[in-house]
Amino acid sequence: MSDKLNEALFETRPYVEYYEKLENLVKRLWTEAATEENFLRLLNEEIERAEEPFRTDLRIFLQKFEAL
Repeated sequence: MSDKLNEALFETRPYVEYYEKLENLVKRLWTEAATEENFLRLLNEEIERAEEPFRTDLRIFLQKFEAL
């Protein structure tokens, strides 16, 4: 697993409501994705499908990930 992914998860933790669900999802997507670009595409697809408040958790993670 990438250091960037772990760091983004660490930075996201205080701000999200469903951390374990978020962590499981992004780790699964990371494993499925061949590249970081593909990971971001999969993550954005999940954001589109997600219900609030989990959608907000995913957006927070995405912001932290892209900032790294």
